[in-house]
Formats: sequence, structure tokens, C-alpha cells
Amino acid sequence: CQQEGETFFGIPLSRKSDSKLLTTTSFQDQFDFEYLLDRNFTYMKKFGTNHGWLVGEELGNGAGSIVDKDTAHIPIFYTGTTNPAMGGISLEDLIKIGKKIDFGTLYIKPAFVFQDDDGSIKLQFEADANSALGYLYSNLCKMIGISWNYESPFNDLGKYTNCAMHAAGDRAKYGCGPDNANSGGFCPQMTLAYRVGFQSEEHAAAYLDRCNNYVDYWRSLYPSGVAVGTSAFCPDGGCLALFLNRYDIFYVFKPELGGSWVEFMGGSSAPTISPAPTYDGGCDNPHNMHLDKCFRKKHARKASSVAWDSLGAVGQLSIFLIAFMASTLTISIFLARAKRRRRDGESYLGFLVRDLQGKKKKRKKLRKKVGHGTLDEDLLSDDDAFRSVPARPGKSDRSKSSKRSKSKSFRSKSKSKKSSSEMSLDAD
Repeated sequence: CQQEGETFFGIPLSRKSDSKLLTTTSFQDQFDFEYLLDRNFTYMKKFGTNHGWLVGEELGNGAGSIVDKDTAHIPIFYTGTTNPAMGGISLEDLIKIGKKIDFGTLYIKPAFVFQDDDGSIKLQFEADANSALGYLYSNLCKMIGISWNYESPFNDLGKYTNCAMHAAGDRAKYGCGPDNANSGGFCPQMTLAYRVGFQSEEHAAAYLDRCNNYVDYWRSLYPSGVAVGTSAFCPDGGCLALFLNRYDIFYVFKPELGGSWVEFMGGSSAPTISPAPTYDGGCDNPHNMHLDKCFRKKHARKASSVAWDSLGAVGQLSIFLIAFMASTLTISIFLARAKRRRRDGESYLGFLVRDLQGKKKKRKKLRKKVGHGTLDEDLLSDDDAFRSVPARPGKSDRSKSSKRSKSKSFRSKSKSKKSSSEMSLDAD
């Protein structure tokens, strides 16, 4: 990189911008930073530069020769010079890259006000590496590139820069705050003033305490963060802007590839939002692929992918565990069945094939019986109307002996009758 530059991607927060490139002067109405300023010098003593309050200074109250306009913003990624011959990247290529990143709605949540080692007063915002803001930062690092990064950047355009000016390691996992241990460049902050000198340490502590009390009010008002915007600028909130410098916004990108627009000298156009493609052939024409309609059509996500992502980490883990337990249970049942029924020398695969074939044959036989059977036959036929029940041991012997005794008694009676009849005949 052979030249410095002030171009960067960021979130605009000005409420009274004086830039001539824009048709509106207010970019958000969620935060009023006037409550964080000390215009009457109640706590502070002086500014260490010729700049005053960067969120807007009043005439006669400035610290030096510059009466600053409202330039409140959160810088996300500094790209440096826009001169490719000096190692930078052109505005045209930056806009093309910004259109390709499918980032979500950018929510911000104030964390605290502090004074850094250089004496600057800054408003820190929460740095969540897993948020839409973290995803955007990581993809800017991946696509545009950092000269000292150990990972090679890549984008479809083949456009990179050697002038990315920040202390980033490589991804949003490196950043400020307790989670990222102040180890990288992902650090959403807004500078209120440069090199502020206080009247004493007690005055500095009192000023910071007053500011953080109001930050706590914002945190209670927006517990999950807020997507900033106004009815005239990014009405749905959460937009990304390409700054030429901290004063002028050149291009604005809506989240989720919702379109983008450029504002210049009071004129406005939306090159990526069109009711119909601008070239013949519709979205099949490569010239129309930069249009939002064609880009969404080509990169539409599958319903299964959307459903899987909607489950979240807990839901995905639960489905994985259920599938794993079901598979292990199936394998255990198969091994137990194979152990009981497998033939000598038969492999598990052979048993599986034989078992499946046997089940198919049983199903066919069952279908034949059910299909050709008749229901009008007698349930009990004459041949097997009664079932013979074996007698208890010893009962048959007793019955035989009783039968014998009965037959003997019957014969003896018949003999006695016969003898008596013979005697009566003799008497006659």
C-alpha cells in the first residue's frame, strides 16, 4: 500500500448530517447522543486537537479551528485508498463486493462509554461474533483481504486491497470486549471526541458515570439491540453504508440482499431494484445477474436448508442424537437375531440377504391364504367335533375294575334268576 485513504464500510448514526451527497440529513432516530456530551465543560478541561465533539459542535464552543458537523457512525471495515495503482481497491469494485454479501439486519446495542489510552472518548457497542454484524465483518475480511492475514482472501471479482487499515486478525472471533479479549479489529465503537482532558480524575469518573447511566437506559430500552434507521433513510433499519470519509456516505446496502442505492448531489437511483431486467433475455442474460431479482433467483436457498438452520444448534444436536441412537439400536437387534439364527459358516451379509428373502416369502404366502380362503365353512367339522382328553393316571384302572364288578354282579343276578325259574318249573 503506497497511499492512505479514508474509505470504509460502516453504520451511519448521524442525526444532523451536513453532507451534500445525501437527500436526507438524519440517518437514525433511536439514539440522541447529546446526553453524552459536556458542552458546558462541567467535567472536561480541554480537547487535545482542533476537533470538538464529533457528533456535532456549536459555533463558538469548539476547541479549535474546526467546527465539526455531526459525523456519528460505527466504522466496521476500513478499506483505505480507492486507487488500485497505489495498492487499494476502486469504489466500483467495493460496491460490487458489497452487493454480493448476504448479511442480515444489523442490530446494535450500546455497552458503555470509556476513555481509551489516547484520551479519546468512545461509545462501545456489544461485539457479538455470531451476530449479523460479525458475519458481515468476517466476510469483508474473507473477500477484500488483509495484507498481513495468514489466510488468502477470495472473491469472484478477483479484486483485493493491500490498504485495509485496522488491527484485525482474520475474522469476527478476534475483536474487542471480554469474549474476544481485545485481540483483533472487530470492535464496533463510535468516537465522541479526540484526546479529551478532564479537570481531575474525579471529574473524569463522574462524567463516565453519568454517561453510562444513560447507556443503561438505552440498554433497557433495547434489550436485544435495535436496527437503526428513519422513515426517509433505511425505513426497515439495519443498513450498511460505504463512506468516502467520515463525513460523506456514497452508497447504501440493505440487509438480506434487499437492494442498494447511491445518492449524489441530491439525485437518487436504485441500480439493483428494477421491476424488470434492464437487458433482453431476462435473468438468463449474464448482464442482468447483478440485479436483485436475478440474484435472488439464482441463489435461492433450498427449503430443507432453511428448515435445518431454523432448528438451531440444540435442535440439530437432538436430531443427530436420535438418529445415532436409532441406528445403534437397529444394529444391536440385527446382531442378536443373527447370533440366534445364523447358520454355521454363514456371514452376516449372507444372513441378512436370507432373512430378507424369507420375510418376503412369508408375506407372499400370507397374501395367498388371505386372498383364497373361504369364511362359509363350519368352524367344527364332524370328524373333529370333540377333542379327546387323556384321563388322569389311575382313573382308567378304577373305571375298568368298576365295569368288571358291575358285569360280574349282573351275571350273578342273571344266574340267580335263571336258577329260580328252573326251580319253579320243577315244582310244577
